[in-house]
Amino acid sequence: MNPLMSPGSLVTLAGTVLTVVGTIAYTGGNANLSLPTIFYGIPILLGGLALKSSELPPPQRLTPPGPFKDLREEPASEPLRKLVADVCRWRYGQKAHLESSLEALKLWDEEAPPQLVSVAELNCDGQYGLELTFACAGVKTARWQDQESRLGRFFGPNLSASVEALPAEQVRLTLRAHAPAAENSP
Repeated sequence: MNPLMSPGSLVTLAGTVLTVVGTIAYTGGNANLSLPTIFYGIPILLGGLALKSSELPPPQRLTPPGPFKDLREEPASEPLRKLVADVCRWRYGQKAHLESSLEALKLWDEEAPPQLVSVAELNCDGQYGLELTFACAGVKTARWQDQESRLGRFFGPNLSASVEALPAEQVRLTLRAHAPAAENSP
């Protein structure tokens, strides 16, 4: 994702433009233009700077969304579709993506929270899957592996999870969707 196109950057840019136009109009003696642009420009600029200070960019998306559209739209893939839509957007006021989920799973360290580094979509034998790579200096891989059976159930029904340790204190969480089992009617 382009960091220049974040909502915080756009608001900051709009506030800057309004403030500069107002200042130029003020020095040129055009009170009708200077007063509104300065009065609106400065608060918008400050709001944009506040957004930029608490901005959390989306993780790197390793696969383009196009090839997996059909798998993503299947009913069994709904929890993963919501998850990828949630993590692939700009966040504000949070320390990490999936912060509340990781806290509930006891995979959170306040001093060094796990950071979602990348997201990749997968075709797992005709079913939709996601690979989430976390940099987790504060949470040991063993804690992730202890929660492996719970991770799939936590993010939605008919999901399975696997955890793989990677070099440089990283963990790869793979979530796979499974078609719901057909119920037998008597």
